[in-house]
Amino acid sequence: MTQKANLFKGKQKTKTIPPNRHGKIPQTRKGKRFVKPSKTTKEMETDREVSKFINYCNETKAATLANKEGGQLSIVKTPANADNSNAKKE
Repeated sequence: MTQKANLFKGKQKTKTIPPNRHGKIPQTRKGKRFVKPSKTTKEMETDREVSKFINYCNETKAATLANKEGGQLSIVKTPANADNSNAKKE
């Protein structure tokens, strides 16, 4: 049995904003954080490759269906060199 009146069934505790945050914006987290496992096995690598292949196939099928119906959906890949050059500039 809860002792506080606002924690009974169906009621949720609302977050209160502190009176002074010194201009800091609260960080919003959406979804679950991906934590890299400490040990990577060959099975995990193959599973990752298989899931990448399946996702790519699904995306291409969706793009071709959209193009057949008159849409302009297409898959755009970023060049591998652009990712590295942006990271070095910053």
